[in-house]
Amino acid sequence: MSTVYEQLGGEAAINAAVDVFYRKVLGDHYVNRFFAGVDMSKQAAKQKGFLTMVTGGPNNYTGKDMREGHKHLVKMGLNDAHFDHILCHLRSTLAELGVAQGLIDTVISVAESTRADVLDR
Repeated sequence: MSTVYEQLGGEAAINAAVDVFYRKVLGDHYVNRFFAGVDMSKQAAKQKGFLTMVTGGPNNYTGKDMREGHKHLVKMGLNDAHFDHILCHLRSTLAELGVAQGLIDTVISVAESTRADVLDR
């Protein structure tokens, strides 16, 4: 069986998804304050590496672990509602790119599995 990474379409698909995803996130006033002052090209590269790793592609992720990387955002008020909002952007991005619903559900469940660490619980 091929990996989720391969089923999504590999590097090109991950790159496209992250680019569309961050356009949605940065255009959303509910969550974009968490990205104020962030170098988005570096952020996108980290996100591409992370998504590649967690979907079964080559592990080139060099960012911090989820808890450490988001701790400062929790201090800014990051909570479950924001996390849910981000998941909605991820889901709509994948749907917009024509990803099959079963595969979207798999990616969302992987993202959901990071909730406790992202929210530092």
